[in-house]
Amino acid sequence: MATRGLKSGPGPATTTWRKLPAGIWVLGLVSMLMDVSSEMIHALLPVYLTVGLGASALAVGVIEGIAEATASVTKVFSGALSDRIGRRKELAAIGYGLAALTKPVFPLAPSIGWLIAARFIDRVGKGIRGAPRDALVADLAPEGLRGAAFGLRQSLDTFGAFLGPLAAIGLMWAFSNDFQSVFWIAVLPAALAFALILLAVREPPRPEGLRRVRNPLSRAELKLLGATYWLVLFVATLFTLARFSEAFLILRAEAAGLPLMLVPLVLVGMNAVYALSAWPVGAFSDRNGRIGLLAIGLALLILADLVLAFAEGLGGIAIGVLIWGLHMGFTQGLLAALVAEAVPAELRGTAFGVYHLITGVALLLASVIAGALWDVLGPEWTFGAGAILAAFAMSGLMPLSRATSRKKAG
Repeated sequence: MATRGLKSGPGPATTTWRKLPAGIWVLGLVSMLMDVSSEMIHALLPVYLTVGLGASALAVGVIEGIAEATASVTKVFSGALSDRIGRRKELAAIGYGLAALTKPVFPLAPSIGWLIAARFIDRVGKGIRGAPRDALVADLAPEGLRGAAFGLRQSLDTFGAFLGPLAAIGLMWAFSNDFQSVFWIAVLPAALAFALILLAVREPPRPEGLRRVRNPLSRAELKLLGATYWLVLFVATLFTLARFSEAFLILRAEAAGLPLMLVPLVLVGMNAVYALSAWPVGAFSDRNGRIGLLAIGLALLILADLVLAFAEGLGGIAIGVLIWGLHMGFTQGLLAALVAEAVPAELRGTAFGVYHLITGVALLLASVIAGALWDVLGPEWTFGAGAILAAFAMSGLMPLSRATSRKKAG
């Protein structure tokens, strides 16, 4: 078996990278470049909104929640369309192209309204590419290596989210805190990502005998996704309600006294830990199962929330941010692998689309609630509520473990 083969030799990190197709690596590099661009902007946007344009924490929560929910709504339709036409790359390329095209709006925006519009259009591009890209990763990944494949893509994606804020720090220093100049530089990696997916990604041939899907969003087709998939979605939704926008990590550090120029260090630290952990955790899950690692991820989220709620001083905030990044590495790639394995191959795009839709709505609710708690009661209530919801999400792991075991046995 493929998973047993990983146990021999120099170790999982060495053996899996040689087994993963070039397309997985290229998709990871595309994600990395787009995240460099997006996070250069995202690392500065909450502070730019609150300090530069006078927005409240609640407004930041609403903007971030609407942006991510917009991407999630779009994903369900692009994922279903990729199942209907039997191709993924074209839709993914359109999504990356749209995101690259809208990046210049950020430095040109004169008001909050323009920034909301820019963030909205950028997230539409993310929504168009998200589900087809994830389905393409699942299509390209060899049997028994899906955890490693999603972990690698997530690690490269998050490495971009690490480089982006780091670049933002240097550029803010070089341009004397000129937000618009930094936003202009962010246009370049987005354009490179679009060129790379057009020229270097090849879609695998459609397997012979794979069923054609005429209406992926019909009740009959959604039923074929299966009970295990819906249980994965239930657990992921509870988890997302506990995991509001990382914008609140930035606001927490700024409120604790982090200088404006160094605010992007929050996302640098979080994403460094996330990037370093996602691939090894994914590869380990291929050999040893995913549910136990998900439980560790939820426990890490509870710990991060508690530290961020009650820590005094920047040292404690830094520890909480790093633990937050570690919990992301223990959960995001594993949830994607569970989705890919729970559904028929011809419905993977639809499965990822519905998954992103439901979790996106949950993120909208979580971000709005987090902002309201912050404004009315303070940051300790925002993070305390997240810890309670994460503990509640633990309740779904036992039935999910039984369902995935039955599916493997069947």
